[in-house]
Amino acid sequence: MHQGASRGGRRPSLDWLRADRPYLKSISACPSDHPMYKLTTHSRIAEIPAQTWNALADPDTPFLRHEFLRAMEDHGCVGEQLGWIPTHLALRDADDEVLAVAPCYLKLNSYGEFVFDWSWADAYRRSGRDYYPKLVIASPYTPATGTRILTGSGDREGAHARALIQGSVKVAERLEVSSLHWLFTTEHETQQLESQGLMRRLGCQFHWRNHDYDSFDAFLNALTAAKRKMIKRERRRVSDSGLRIRRIRGDAVSEAEWAIFHRLYCDTFDKRGGLATLSLDFFQRIAETMGEHLLLVLAYDAGKVVAGAFNLLGSSSLYGRHWGCFRDYHSLHFEVCYYQGLEHCVEHHLQRFEPGAQGEHKVSRGFLPTRTWSAHWVADPNFGAAIRRFLATETEGMEGYIADMTDHSPYRSSDDPASRHGSPRAARDALQ
Repeated sequence: MHQGASRGGRRPSLDWLRADRPYLKSISACPSDHPMYKLTTHSRIAEIPAQTWNALADPDTPFLRHEFLRAMEDHGCVGEQLGWIPTHLALRDADDEVLAVAPCYLKLNSYGEFVFDWSWADAYRRSGRDYYPKLVIASPYTPATGTRILTGSGDREGAHARALIQGSVKVAERLEVSSLHWLFTTEHETQQLESQGLMRRLGCQFHWRNHDYDSFDAFLNALTAAKRKMIKRERRRVSDSGLRIRRIRGDAVSEAEWAIFHRLYCDTFDKRGGLATLSLDFFQRIAETMGEHLLLVLAYDAGKVVAGAFNLLGSSSLYGRHWGCFRDYHSLHFEVCYYQGLEHCVEHHLQRFEPGAQGEHKVSRGFLPTRTWSAHWVADPNFGAAIRRFLATETEGMEGYIADMTDHSPYRSSDDPASRHGSPRAARDALQ
């Protein structure tokens, strides 16, 4: 045990963390119920071959591809200065073959996670202890649901998942962090994590599902007359303004267009007082290495780009991520961020569209409340018990919120995705 790091006392200080840098040393941990496996940590994703990582990843989660995560590391989007220190996990057998992986980071803050635990950190601080560092398994700055336990497919998938979960807790204990957090997991993964003792947390976003629409008009016809007219009016305002909209796959975007979009991206953060963590080099790198998984929507006024939205393309889903606009145009945000994405999904038979975190205004435009999940382990049993009580109360409130939002569905009753499942409770459950 490192000096000053007591299991029962105050968490190690950040000064100690930076001085000794234990996260730069590979850790090997044996999952408790699976002695035939070992879990290793990696301070650079390049230590795990891209072909191996991508073969284990879900093809519907481009934000967890090796190329995406490596570009972040190589171009300064993560690291100690931003509080995202790569500590990736790899489950190996006796022959050192990689069986499963997970994107893991030692966190020195809670920025860019979108599962908010500021109150937990404050409670630790008021008790005289440090909440940071902690471990997070996530894709940085990406609040998108998808597989985090990357096991590929096979008859040992379940065993590998259990070993990876147990190993992640062992690593958290070895690093003596306050807690471990798996963010935006699937429902199935959340059940697996909960079965290993982690605490489930419920959130809500607004997602769209494709019910075999053969055109954008077919989607509109599933909405109530009022919502249908609203969307047509918003789209007409954009077209009548003389703006031109283009959808461009990432590998067809020019360097100049990437540079303009990056200015739009940074401008959004400047206006909101945030930190634009993704560099131009990052966007250009992923355009080179995984351009077929990117979709850029650009709006032009008199031949000049005035707005844009960055999306990620999975095998069956579209993920809206970033938006920017140099000047205000009526309804342009809805067109660039939502309607162009919906059209793309219909045209290319994609089944889901996640347009990003939060935003109740999305409901009236066809995006329905959808449960999101995370799972949490806390080292201190007393804090763990308090957080478990908090989560029970929070879950009750979140379920009520989801029910209220579901009642505002814009779909006609006969076309409402929820109405096909009978009772209101079953309808809400269908929106997971």
